Amino acid sequence: MNHIKELRHQKVLVLGLAKSGTAAAEMLHELGAFVTVNDAKPFEQNDHAQQLLKQGMTVICGSHPENLLDEGFSLIVKNPGIPYSNPVLQEAKKREIPIWTEIELAYRISEAQMIGITGSNGKTTTTTLVAEMLAKGPLQPLVAGNIGTVATSVAKDATKNNIIVTELSSFQLMGTVKLKPSIAIITNIYEAHLDYHSDLEEYIDAKLTVAKNQTSEDFLIYNAEQPVLAERAEKLNTTLLPFYVSAKNANGISADAEWVYWKGEPLYKREEIRLPGKHNLENVLAATAAALLVGAPLEQIRDTVSTFAGVKHRTQYVGEWNDRLFYNDSKATNALATKSALEGFTRPVILLAGGKERHHSFDELIPYLPSIKAICHFGETSERLQQFAKMHDVLAFPFENLADAFSKAVELSAPQDVVLLSPASASWDQYESFEIRGDEFIHLVDQLIAKG
Repeated sequence: MNHIKELRHQKVLVLGLAKSGTAAAEMLHELGAFVTVNDAKPFEQNDHAQQLLKQGMTVICGSHPENLLDEGFSLIVKNPGIPYSNPVLQEAKKREIPIWTEIELAYRISEAQMIGITGSNGKTTTTTLVAEMLAKGPLQPLVAGNIGTVATSVAKDATKNNIIVTELSSFQLMGTVKLKPSIAIITNIYEAHLDYHSDLEEYIDAKLTVAKNQTSEDFLIYNAEQPVLAERAEKLNTTLLPFYVSAKNANGISADAEWVYWKGEPLYKREEIRLPGKHNLENVLAATAAALLVGAPLEQIRDTVSTFAGVKHRTQYVGEWNDRLFYNDSKATNALATKSALEGFTRPVILLAGGKERHHSFDELIPYLPSIKAICHFGETSERLQQFAKMHDVLAFPFENLADAFSKAVELSAPQDVVLLSPASASWDQYESFEIRGDEFIHLVDQLIAKG
């Protein structure tokens, strides 16, 4: 760990706890800062706050007092989920108090190189792919950020023999100042999180923060087929490494129907990639480029792309039964995510969909309806899905729950079909999380396979 001196004896406020805030507070305390933590959750119910109080930190719980900043803090480290519209942060801006997220602290204490991965979609898959591709390379990868362990905890134990592979959200990136990954990846940019960001421009700016401090010694791997991203990338000071999924290109990394190319030269066959879909090809190309830059063996890269079946709950291959393939895409909580999953299949699909009603449109699915044999739907959005299917002449069946919908999907399926859980809806009407919903689907598939 790099024991930075700049925070020693400084008053620092940690706003919002959970895992990242707690890790940041403990690290700041270790670095010699005078730490105050403030969390909205009452102290009696707040295990993290109780833990930090025992370590000698000042703890304020239950609210965000108006006079909180009168202590004279020189820095605020905030939980990424707290929006900048928060009154404490608005006042901090007026007082010109720097506001970091925990990832900035992790970067400053780290002795290891960092690969920073962001984008609207594909961050988790790309992060996992990079880590697996680097497993037998010259630097031992450590996974951090939104996926895996809190970045500060990883950075604390990292050495120069490691490389930290970090998934970064726009929320985290807005709270960075000096962050400079040696390799940055932007998978794509779509309109998202506008309930947090003031507008689309702010969201794009946040994503590009991953590369804003890079120099010509660093690399930005980015989706060159998105005009808004390609145009903005050209204005940066980094070394650009574009990827193209639609055709061979002499620059960067690209793919056509037969090959993946590295700077125009064949690298491995497209058919070696196990993950389905154009969106996953973006992830594979970005990860491959990063792995090659770090010096990972091509054999390890090819082994990864040919065996990697997907991150759990993200178009995850679950198994095969009587020549039917089963995929778990429970993370698809809106139609755009389900569309991305459907893009990846050439076989007919029986779609399992439905969940919490948030009144999102299903129109993103219209171009892919010809490939859907039937929709077996459930949950609060079931009625709207039935109307949507009827409007577009798609066979559809309503059910009370996933288990019943699954049974019907299996009954309707034929050899060569795909049974896909991609709900296009949040899970909170019947499940605590999309993970629990996905786990139930996996269990149902496992039971089916076990019966033969």
